[in-house]
Amino acid sequence: MDLQELRLEIDRIDGELVKLFAERMDIAARIGDYKKARNLPVFVPAREREKLQDVAEKAGPEMANYTRVLYSMLFELSRSYQSKRSDSLSALYNQITQAIETTPQLFPQAPMVACQGVEGAYSQIACEKIFKSPFILYFKNFEGVFTAIEQGLCQYGILPIENSTAGSVKKVYDLMVKHNFSIVRTFRLKIDHNLLVNPGASLDSVKEIYSHEQALNQCAGFLEKLSGVKVIPVENTAVAAEMVASSGRTDIAALSSRSCAELYGLKTLAASVQDQGNNYTRFICISKNLEIYPGSDKTTIMMVLNHRPGALYRVLARLYVLGINVTKLESRPLPDRDFEFMFYFDLDTSIYSEEFVQLMCELDDLCDEFKYLGSYSEVI
Repeated sequence: MDLQELRLEIDRIDGELVKLFAERMDIAARIGDYKKARNLPVFVPAREREKLQDVAEKAGPEMANYTRVLYSMLFELSRSYQSKRSDSLSALYNQITQAIETTPQLFPQAPMVACQGVEGAYSQIACEKIFKSPFILYFKNFEGVFTAIEQGLCQYGILPIENSTAGSVKKVYDLMVKHNFSIVRTFRLKIDHNLLVNPGASLDSVKEIYSHEQALNQCAGFLEKLSGVKVIPVENTAVAAEMVASSGRTDIAALSSRSCAELYGLKTLAASVQDQGNNYTRFICISKNLEIYPGSDKTTIMMVLNHRPGALYRVLARLYVLGINVTKLESRPLPDRDFEFMFYFDLDTSIYSEEFVQLMCELDDLCDEFKYLGSYSEVI
């Protein structure tokens, strides 16, 4: 047979497959209706394992694994279709709908905002990009930002969540889950770390360098070239600049922003010393209340999955079926729980899309636990 004849044969088989697929989905829908009417679980792991084993054996050794993958996807398609036919909306989606309806159309212009650090911190720069004229209160650590919002001192908080070089700020993720806060907006800030000193200092005179731990990690290559210099982490890059300025010493330096040089009267000894030129930090704006502003097209969720084969695959397969793009996936082991993991997902999907509605109604079926961390847009 030549290529054209082989393609015609494929087309014939595909025609049969499509017809059989439609028949299978119809029966799956009827099974879903039956289970719903009798309050039976949609997902029955034992039944699925038996089915996968059966089709793999029928396919034979060479095609067994391919068949398992195919049928695993078919099962996800069936469950998704069953869920879509259901008229019931989850409590979470009802909560999201209420937030969409009650959130003001215009993003706040001049609220009270909590930032970690002192004047000149990168969080302040991000805050002034997110809000037009914010009133900023500074706190020593991340916990202070959350406490300020919890106690009603501030309506919002600005926190770093990840860096393109140093990775995620895990402490912030942990606090988000602990306090049950929501993300209402994000902003990506270009980070330039500069070696700042008091006037009269030189590179040879510097014996100690202060900065935030993340900034030190981002400038590891530069720091390795400096011999005999002690690196000391502090709470914030702006705090480091303030410490150097107030000390008056010429043997210490700070890794901080250009704005801190002007703010604290420091000299830039070396500019843009981060290891990578495209060094960005993503900041989140958080709120105690669930607020979803118009145009929100990104969503962050947290899931707890059991340590069993296929647990993560089921989630990714469902997202694939729904056509939802995953822009970030990160796992963290759960303390005091053997072989169980917490997964953070950043998703690209409009809150008004059918896929978003369906996902919010299917989260219970996909994992043991989940937490919705908010839907938002990113400031450019």
